[in-house]
Amino acid sequence: MTAPARAEPHGGSLTGQVLIFDADDTLWENNVLFERAVDDFVRWLKHPTLDGAEIRAVLNSIQAANVAAHGYGGKMFLRSLKECLERLRERPASAAESRHIDGLAAAVLEGRVEPIPGVVETLTVLGGRNELLLLTKGDTEEQQRKLDLSGLAHHFRGIHIVAEKDVDTYRLLTRDLGLAPAATWMIGNSPKSDILPARQAGMNAVFIPNDHTWALEHSELDDDDGGVLRLRAFSELQHHF
Repeated sequence: MTAPARAEPHGGSLTGQVLIFDADDTLWENNVLFERAVDDFVRWLKHPTLDGAEIRAVLNSIQAANVAAHGYGGKMFLRSLKECLERLRERPASAAESRHIDGLAAAVLEGRVEPIPGVVETLTVLGGRNELLLLTKGDTEEQQRKLDLSGLAHHFRGIHIVAEKDVDTYRLLTRDLGLAPAATWMIGNSPKSDILPARQAGMNAVFIPNDHTWALEHSELDDDDGGVLRLRAFSELQHHF
């Protein structure tokens, strides 16, 4: 892949770019709610032979299968917790157990959404210099609820909620919106969903890591790829765009 030019600090030639933002764990914290629920689930389950890491590995494998069949989000997570209990206890969940798991997942399904510090101010600045779009994956109703609660929708010219963020998604978005890939940047925390497929589609990308990124979203990035700008915090975007 031919590497586009790296972004220069603001004042250079890169104002007027198209910036596409991920939502979960880029604009607001999301996976930390899932992690807390998993911690509670592991402590409650008290498996006689498996430790927490081993239970998490089983749950991750179940979630990976359920993502393919049912998509992303809280409903898939709830299904996966119940399937994990049934697999590890080798029996169906009792009514009481099912209710308890419903309670563990409630924080995920109904939790508050607050922008990460610096997001509101940075989007306000960037929106005066560039075209901003939002691209998020998951259950449409669930993602729209979070966006509504965040109060950030007005910053974006277009909002796109998709089932998956793969190279075909980015190519379709490029075609439908008439984007010039070399002048377009995908900004997110997930190597698997935000960075690698966007690069494969010819876009540039900005990687902003989040300590709570879901294990299934991890993937190796090419340190020599000049089309990927790595930042430590969301607010640093103001110095590049």
